[in-house]
Amino acid sequence: MDALTTTALTKRYGHRELPIQRLARRLGRQPSGDVLALDDLSISVTEGEIFGFLGPNGAGKSTMIRLLLGYLHPTAGSATVLGRDIVRDSVEIRRRVGYLPGGIALYDSLTGERLLDYLGELTGRPPTRRAELLDRLEMSARTMRRPVRDYSRGMRQKMGIIQALQHDPELAILDEPTEGLDPLMQRAFYGILDDLREAGRTIFFSSHVLSEVERVCDRVAIVRRGRLVALEDVARLLERRKRNVELRVADGDLPRLEGVPGVSAIARTADGRLTCQLEGDVGPFLAALAGHSIVDLTIEPAHLEEAFLELYEDTEPDDGEPATAAASAGETGEAGEAVA
Repeated sequence: MDALTTTALTKRYGHRELPIQRLARRLGRQPSGDVLALDDLSISVTEGEIFGFLGPNGAGKSTMIRLLLGYLHPTAGSATVLGRDIVRDSVEIRRRVGYLPGGIALYDSLTGERLLDYLGELTGRPPTRRAELLDRLEMSARTMRRPVRDYSRGMRQKMGIIQALQHDPELAILDEPTEGLDPLMQRAFYGILDDLREAGRTIFFSSHVLSEVERVCDRVAIVRRGRLVALEDVARLLERRKRNVELRVADGDLPRLEGVPGVSAIARTADGRLTCQLEGDVGPFLAALAGHSIVDLTIEPAHLEEAFLELYEDTEPDDGEPATAAASAGETGEAGEAVA
C-alpha cells in the first residue's frame, strides 16, 4: 500500500485572474504574473520506505510539503496521505503525520519539556518514543527543564526531530532534518531512521545534503523548477553515473582507451598519467589495461551529488519561466516555520 501519492499535483501562485489571463490559460500559455511552483507532479511513496525528495532552492519542495499537509490547496491535481485526501482530510492527516519543517520556529518562553507536551497534545497520541529519542539525541532531564530561548541551534533542531517522531507516526515528513546537528548527532539521527525503517515506518525526507540522502534513502525524486526530472532507486541512479578514473604507468606506454565501451573524456598528461570517465561495466576498461605497467589506478565511486548536478547542468530558464520562479513564491526555506 502507498503511504503517499500525488496525481498531476500542480500549484500556481498568482494574483486574481483578469479576463485576458483566463484567455491565455485557455490557449495553453502561462499568464503574466503567475508563478508555477509545482507542475503536474505524480509520485507514490510505499509504506516502510525512506523516500528522498531533492531539489535546489526554488524547486518546489516546500510547496509540495505544505500541500501534503493541507497548509496550501492545489491549483490542480490531487494527493492522498495515509489514504486521506489532502484537501478534505487535512486535519486528520496532520494528527497522524510527524512533521519537521525546515528552519523550525519554537515557542521560546516554554521549557523543552512543556514544549514537547504541548506539541504532543496537538496530535492526540501518547509520546511513546519520547524517552528513547531524548536519550539518543542526548537531551538530558536538566536541559529539558530549561527554557527553549536558552537552546543552541543544534538543540532546537533536536527538539524539532523529537516533536516530529515522539508519537511514533506512521509517516514522518522531515524537511532538512540534520540542519545544525554536529557529526555525532547526525550519526545518531541516521540510526534512528534505520530503526524506524525496520519498524515499518515511512519517511518522506527532503534535504539539500546529497551525501545523507545517499546514505539513508531507498528511492529519490529530483525536482527542477517544480517538475519531476528523475524518480529512481538510489542504487540504480548511482549505477548510471560516470566514475572518475586516474591511472599512471611506469614506462609511459599509456593504454589506448578510445572506443572502449563506457569510457569517455580521455585526457593524457606529460607525467605519464591518464584520466577519463567510466560508466557501466568496468570489464572492457580493465581488459584494455592488460599488458601495461600500471603503477597507480584510482576509480572514484559514483556519488549522488554527481547525478544531481548532471540533471541540473542546464540552468537556463525554459518555456519563458524564470529559473527562480518558486523561490520568488517563498520557496527558499530561509524563513522559520512553526510546527503548530
